[in-house]
Amino acid sequence: MKKINKYFLGLFSLVLLLASCDYDNIDPLTKVDPGADAGSPEVNINYPNEGTTIQVPEAVASINIRFEVVDDIEVDMIEVMVNGNQVATFDEFLDYRIVNKQVSFDNVTNGEHTLTINATDIAGNTTSKTVNFSKEPPYTPKYAGEFFYMPFDGDFTELVNIYMADETGSPAVSSEAYLGTGTYEGTSESYIDVPLNQEDLGSEFSGAFWYKVNTDEANRAGILVAGAEGSGEAQSRQQGFRLFREGSAEEQRIKLNVGTGTGESWNDGGIIDVTNNEWVHIAFSITPTETVLYINGMPVNTGAPTAAIDWTGVEQLTVGAGGETFSYWDHKSDIGSNIDELRLFNTALAQEDIQQLINASSITLDMPFNGDYRDMVSNREVIEVGSPGFAGESVEGNNAYAGAEGSYLQLPSEGLLSEEFSATFWYKINADPNRAGIIVVSPEDEDNPDAQNNRTSGFRLFREGGADSQTIKLNVGNGTSDSWNDGGAIDATLGEWVHVAFTISNSETVIYFDGEPVNTGTVSGGIDWTGTDIVSIMSGAPRFTEWGHLADQSYMDNLRFYNKALTEDEIEAIIIAE
Repeated sequence: MKKINKYFLGLFSLVLLLASCDYDNIDPLTKVDPGADAGSPEVNINYPNEGTTIQVPEAVASINIRFEVVDDIEVDMIEVMVNGNQVATFDEFLDYRIVNKQVSFDNVTNGEHTLTINATDIAGNTTSKTVNFSKEPPYTPKYAGEFFYMPFDGDFTELVNIYMADETGSPAVSSEAYLGTGTYEGTSESYIDVPLNQEDLGSEFSGAFWYKVNTDEANRAGILVAGAEGSGEAQSRQQGFRLFREGSAEEQRIKLNVGTGTGESWNDGGIIDVTNNEWVHIAFSITPTETVLYINGMPVNTGAPTAAIDWTGVEQLTVGAGGETFSYWDHKSDIGSNIDELRLFNTALAQEDIQQLINASSITLDMPFNGDYRDMVSNREVIEVGSPGFAGESVEGNNAYAGAEGSYLQLPSEGLLSEEFSATFWYKINADPNRAGIIVVSPEDEDNPDAQNNRTSGFRLFREGGADSQTIKLNVGNGTSDSWNDGGAIDATLGEWVHVAFTISNSETVIYFDGEPVNTGTVSGGIDWTGTDIVSIMSGAPRFTEWGHLADQSYMDNLRFYNKALTEDEIEAIIIAE
């Protein structure tokens, strides 16, 4: 114990000694006058941005408001306002000159909204920053009379009314979609039921969808049924409609039955060749005097009802089976068949309306760049790398994409890759730098992480040349090797908008300028998409960098992807429409 006491006594003496030393080599602390307040606080709103659109199925959404306030002396108070209502205030800060905050706001309803950040410094100077954002339903009807839409992209949600279908058995969502990321696929003793609102149902009615039939399990099945319970088989067909198939392993006939209240009307439809294993567009229209069934946009048969369709007791639509009201002739589950892009209308579609649906169904990506980077086809995540901007001019709409150094857009490729592929866009070249990537869907080059250049799958559209002329080129991978299309040259001195298109089929690539083909290439076996999980727009980065095809500082407008190889006539029609 004595040793311990002596130890602490010595330590205490040493501390006193050090404290009494003269700090000859250490400058004393000096209070610094921060000076006069030089100006108002600076406010930066990081999210939401001006024009941000929130699209989620929920009627009321939540967002995380992120902002920064900087002042040269001291921030005194920050006020967060949404639509004129205060949602948060701050007056205590760990760092009183640089303040980063996040505020959760959980009452974002459909419509337009205004966010305002008011920041006041210790001298009483105030700065206000405002951005406008909006919330939209995940889908807004695109066509006259459309009241029902199911894309089957991952689930069984009807997007106009936000209904989740009731499942019987184990219906599946398959990734083998015609458009988007998913499709309904029938399984044994399974189907879905979706509510129908009586106010949407009238004397005129139409339905349309993409269909790939499978006859491995059954040579007949229900496809779409909207019926009411009846006392017998005949009575159960006197309301609503029944669209179904029957036939053989080689051919299936699509038929339509419509109930008129006291009777029924038949339309014996047309035949699908099962052996083709192809997507087919099916549509039908119903009026008080006529039913028409269409296959791939062509009318194949008509029926002649004696009265308008009767909707008494019809409360739901059964998809993928005859369901509870139409299974007695063995029109049960449509096992293995696929249904995609299902739409219902309270009008009778004409043939030109159906052709419009077919044409629109081939567009998988639509980016008009009218002040934002949204894909108008789906609520796809688009990542801004660097600081891409807007041109302040456009071919159509109110703006266009403007490239910047080290900047581009990146998005997931899911739902965009198909056996055949096309892209169209308007383009105004800036030849500085003298080479750049334009659109790249490429796999990662694991062997060369710092010089990415794996060209065995996907495609790379890029430009190279000089200040006077730039050549647009296309490279396509077929899984084992790559194919080149040396494209054509654009006069870079003119400063004009040029319409650029390219197509990829199972055997050929074609590049078009202003609707005219400028070069072709051969692709043996067609394009392969292995490992191509991202799309880069207006740069080769991050997957096509070895040859210096980096950010493109040119302008781009109205970018669209298609799930087919467009014809020259179709490309010319697109140019005229824009």
